[in-house]
Amino acid sequence: MNQIDYSHFLNTGTADKWKRIGLKRRAGVIAPLFSIYSKKSIGIGEIPDLKLLVKWCKKTELSIIQLLPMNDVGYDFAPYNSVSSFALEPMYLSINDLKDVNLNLFKKEIRDLKKVIPSGGDRANYKIKNEKIKLLFKIFRISYISRLKKFEEFREKNNYWLKDYVLYKVIKELQQNKSWESWEEKYRDRDEHALAEIEKDFSERINFYCWVEWQLYEQFKAVKKYANERDVLIMGDLPFLVSRDSADVWSHRNYFKLDFSSGAPPDMYFASGQRWGMPTYNREEMQKDNHEYIIQKLRYAENFYDMYRIDHFVGFFRLWSIAMECPIEEGGMKGAYDPADESRWEETGKRLLDVIVQNSTMMPCAEDLGTVPWCSPKTLWDYGITGMNVQRWVKDFGSTEEFIKPEHYRINSVATLSTHDSSTIIDWWHNETGTIDGKLFERLCESRGIKDENYNTVARKLFDVEKSKYGRLFWKNEIYNADIVVQALGLNPESCGDIINLYKESYDERIKFLNFLGLEHNGNDLKINSSFVRKALEKVNESASIFSIQLLQEWLFLDNSLFIKGEETSYRINFPGIVNDSNWSFVLPVSLDIILNLGVNSEIKKIVEETGRV
Repeated sequence: MNQIDYSHFLNTGTADKWKRIGLKRRAGVIAPLFSIYSKKSIGIGEIPDLKLLVKWCKKTELSIIQLLPMNDVGYDFAPYNSVSSFALEPMYLSINDLKDVNLNLFKKEIRDLKKVIPSGGDRANYKIKNEKIKLLFKIFRISYISRLKKFEEFREKNNYWLKDYVLYKVIKELQQNKSWESWEEKYRDRDEHALAEIEKDFSERINFYCWVEWQLYEQFKAVKKYANERDVLIMGDLPFLVSRDSADVWSHRNYFKLDFSSGAPPDMYFASGQRWGMPTYNREEMQKDNHEYIIQKLRYAENFYDMYRIDHFVGFFRLWSIAMECPIEEGGMKGAYDPADESRWEETGKRLLDVIVQNSTMMPCAEDLGTVPWCSPKTLWDYGITGMNVQRWVKDFGSTEEFIKPEHYRINSVATLSTHDSSTIIDWWHNETGTIDGKLFERLCESRGIKDENYNTVARKLFDVEKSKYGRLFWKNEIYNADIVVQALGLNPESCGDIINLYKESYDERIKFLNFLGLEHNGNDLKINSSFVRKALEKVNESASIFSIQLLQEWLFLDNSLFIKGEETSYRINFPGIVNDSNWSFVLPVSLDIILNLGVNSEIKKIVEETGRV
């Protein structure tokens, strides 16, 4: 590996953070806690299981563990739609590792719960949450000591968010789990007398939820200490946006524009754009309070993380804002940017960046995918903050459409094969390479008067129906130049530039990727195996990016037996814009105990060492 100069980072606003974590190339792993488990886990991955992942990292020379949001997810189990951006998720608590309790009375119940809802299996079994909370409440009632010094200190220190969170939890139970906007008026609008009555009448339940958060705090803090002692960094995920039905929004309503939903404009992957449901921010109100809400969030997260990923970082500059009265089926098509004045975007983003950089010891890492404003790349460079380079999307767009060589990746980036919102590399190869989004193509045709049977005729001329699935259209081999596309459309080239660009970006994508990897091939129908994955992993780790962080399942695809197990799509974590039982439920086919002793670990270590990421 050629020596890469990363000294630029020491002359930026995050220099102190780079000095703290060490200015060196690192490799890491992305592992949602619901996707991993050990022989000790009850029903789902638990916080102490992360110590086994740290051990595996030491074996493989990986030094970053990236998690998905660890916050209380409520009952839709979507980690980016949590009911608090402070409180941790109770189902991740290890009952066997509780502090200051006597578990002797509950041994049978613990054994029975482990038997009824075992960890592992094809998908996460979220029934464990209710069952765990029931058992934890029983343990709490016998074990709770109100004057336990560490617990009382925790409550006092975290009063900013904890008091509102536990009130929200208790009232939500009393209101049949309805959204706070549908609560009785006195609770919805936070009548002081009504809230005081709740604190008095339901003090036991309030103390219980405080106690659960304290136990989670102790277990997670211990994991960070364990990891840091072994030179492994923990990267959290702190989403920029907050769930509408959350303790945060209920208790800080003035910080949010509740008449609007955030989302994303239409693009080549989401023809109708996206509508996420989270409210946009009232930045002026937050500024009046000196961004105390943001600062408190960061200070609490410091207990658990060395670094953190900012989901939807581009929202720092501007948010795609959709009026709530706009029909849901229209997705994000009828939104507008807030602020609308593009000349304000850079200043808006930098104001918030200054707050997070100056008020936390953690290293921020930006998820800067999607429609990226002009000011984002320069701002990240100036601040010494990493963005993301996803291998399949790092291309010479608008020119050769070739995959960019890894040595030309941004040094201030995290290089990765895939994300939790994308297909894995196997799924991408088989189902997405050489394709375009079906809805997008249909919408572009419709805007030119090509619709109904006329559209179907055009689609049959251009695309291979057998190979087109999951909403993607696969180009026929014989559509070997853009003139054929124009002819099939019955239009002149000047009127269909966007469709021609889609064609150029995707038609021979497979051949270009095989050439990028340096693999011999006889066309684009290669049946991939673990050797293909190895080559892709080598390339992404060879990149100039200071960090290379891969999904755990993609590291493990180097093992042939794991590579062939299950459907291609079953390894995917989330399908954005689709509500189904597969989202946020992927579980690895083997436990961490087994992963620790896989033969493939030496292959991973070799890749990390040979690409200079030790």
